[in-house]
Amino acid sequence: MTRPPAGAAVQDKEVPPFRRLLSSGYPPEKLAKLLLAEDAWKPFPKAADRAGWSEVPEDARKKLLELGAKERHASWPALPATLALEFARNGNRSHYEALSFGRRTALRRLVLAECVEGEGKYLDDIANGIWAVCEETFWGVPAHIGAQRRGVGLPDVTEPIIDLFAAETAALLAWTHYLLAGQLSTVSPLVPDRMAVEVERRVLEPFRRRSDFYWMGFRGPAVNNWNPWINSNVLTCALLLDRDPQRRTGEVHKSLRSLDRFLDAYHEDGGCDEGPGYWGRAGASLFDCLELLRSASNGAIDFYSMPLVGEIGRYIYRAHIHDQWYTNFADAPALVSIAAGLVFRYGSRIGDEKMQGLGAWAAAHGPSGGVDEGSIGRELASLFGLRALRKARAFQPLVRDVWLPGIQVMMARRKDGSAEGLYLAAQAGHNAESHNHNDVGNFMVYAGGQPAIIDVGVETYTAKTFSKNRYDIWTMQSAFHNLPTINGVMQAAGRQYAARDVHYQSSDAEAVFQMDIAEAYPAEAGVESWIRTLRLDRGRDEITVRDSYRMKRDGGSVTLTLMTPCEVRQTGAGVLTLGSIRVLFDSQRLRARVERIEITDASLKKPWGDHLYRILFEAAHLAAAGEFLLRLQPA
Repeated sequence: MTRPPAGAAVQDKEVPPFRRLLSSGYPPEKLAKLLLAEDAWKPFPKAADRAGWSEVPEDARKKLLELGAKERHASWPALPATLALEFARNGNRSHYEALSFGRRTALRRLVLAECVEGEGKYLDDIANGIWAVCEETFWGVPAHIGAQRRGVGLPDVTEPIIDLFAAETAALLAWTHYLLAGQLSTVSPLVPDRMAVEVERRVLEPFRRRSDFYWMGFRGPAVNNWNPWINSNVLTCALLLDRDPQRRTGEVHKSLRSLDRFLDAYHEDGGCDEGPGYWGRAGASLFDCLELLRSASNGAIDFYSMPLVGEIGRYIYRAHIHDQWYTNFADAPALVSIAAGLVFRYGSRIGDEKMQGLGAWAAAHGPSGGVDEGSIGRELASLFGLRALRKARAFQPLVRDVWLPGIQVMMARRKDGSAEGLYLAAQAGHNAESHNHNDVGNFMVYAGGQPAIIDVGVETYTAKTFSKNRYDIWTMQSAFHNLPTINGVMQAAGRQYAARDVHYQSSDAEAVFQMDIAEAYPAEAGVESWIRTLRLDRGRDEITVRDSYRMKRDGGSVTLTLMTPCEVRQTGAGVLTLGSIRVLFDSQRLRARVERIEITDASLKKPWGDHLYRILFEAAHLAAAGEFLLRLQPA
């Protein structure tokens, strides 16, 4: 089996049982009867269909033309070997990716501008972009080359591998071929031919031949967002470009079998352990796959009545806090710009008004206006679904209570449909989750929809992020989460470091989450039990954090950490004020001090600005058993 490349974040995950939720009902012989032929499938109007493209709202057409005009006469900057080698030499992945992704963005914008205008003005630029991309040795990124047998460094052209961005590139060319093959033939017949040849060589042929790519899920542990994301692009290429009916059917069936492994890793509650930011390429990419299958079978292949498919969709509004703030355990960002059109369409397919409402709200309040930029397939779907999206009722669901027992995550707010008052989110779980941080028992608090006690998130990815030294990075460590450090010892990474005796209950009066997090710490912490109880009192609008502990011996020490973006002020004995909340603590037992953490990383600056604060409540010379209590109230 190929090794997971840097960026995959697969860490001693369990192997789930095979359930075959998708493929069992659609063997190849049945698929062969249901799938439309390659030349009969018309998912969207082609560029030559001027009436079809006139259905795109005028403001969206205007924006596409503006973006396309900026890319005319693009220079298609080179991707030299030394730039690719930066990842192996110093861990930097962003320099190469900026140029590579920039090429693809320019090509996508030129293609869509030509589809809107239809006058041939962009064809030469599109041909240049296609030729430049087809001349690349590797369509993926250097951070993923480690999946090749020769390891990290330069790509080995003799071993085509399918990573996220090789698949994304292939799909971009497949859609370009579908939309503009006839027009591009006037530049040269070799342009559309070259696209088909390269997609076959780099993606479809390796997909048919190999079953050992880790993301496929056939021979290893539970998979993550790579699985549906890549499968959505493989399906696109197979359905649009493969003219051999038997081979095309086999590709679709193999993709269904692979998607089965993604679903096998999910609990029935649909919770995404990668967080809402990654949901956009996990559950949302599953939706991309299901839409392709439904469209290419004229509605005959439809999985939207499957309960798990619905629950995976609903996760995105269940994890929503307010505006663009989302619960962000692990590597997920706190600020998320969802694919508004996709969320609306997903909600429409499963008949969920809350999901439709969130998608419509995000379209009305986001910069894209409901056009899902990034992947051309999503952008096409959103463009031709824009009128329906804009007619929908836009609102933030702001659900009162969420409990996802499979991933052991809870969210609770004071009242349904409102950001008023305090919001609590917390997790139990274990320390081998996808994109894991050592954060069993971590929690976050928002007040009036704004962050007060936070999960910091993750810095810009480098080679170190997905190496054996991952937990040397401060944002991954439990000491920089809202957790105790016990006898100077932080939590450890691994499936065995987990919460035990997890309980959740909620009512109109309160939401209570309790767990024992002692086993998230290695033996040298010297802790026998650490029962953390988080309680949201809806009537009093108060959150309490009660830590009841039992040590193996007297005389130990504990530091309780709280992370906040708010300036911290001491406003009384045992009272700290952080923006719109105050934290009450026993100043006789806990000594509070505050550290300012300067933020230089661009990914962290976006939600938090130039600095954060770390509050440390310190206690020494402890009895073998005892309790700490923090009370959080509106200021």
